[in-house]
Amino acid sequence: MNFPTDLKYAESHEWVRTEADGTLTVGISDVAQDMLGDMVFCGDVKVGELLSKGETAGVVESVKAASDVYMPVDGEITAFNAELDTNPEKINGDPYGAWIFKVKPAAGATIAGLMDAAAYEASVKAG
Repeated sequence: MNFPTDLKYAESHEWVRTEADGTLTVGISDVAQDMLGDMVFCGDVKVGELLSKGETAGVVESVKAASDVYMPVDGEITAFNAELDTNPEKINGDPYGAWIFKVKPAAGATIAGLMDAAAYEASVKAG
């Protein structure tokens, strides 16, 4: 499994990258895509929607199961990776390149509660 050290991770297996402008880019981890298997759908993301941390921001569906993708912080969804509409399998091939949505965090919202790569890897191995 791959655990890039420049990302933060949620227990629910989303990865989060902080961009230079303060926005966040969100996807699902290598662990999550491996557990789900071959992706057949990615979507239900509503650009412009204001969500709280932990609310469902979208859905990924594989041949095995469907799984919600959760908001990592309070904020507004500003973009959806439309390439995944027609090519959801890109998540399987490059889970850290195939981002799902972007977020403008609400005032005061931080990613401080997310795990670094080492903590996430330890969490995964602990089961």
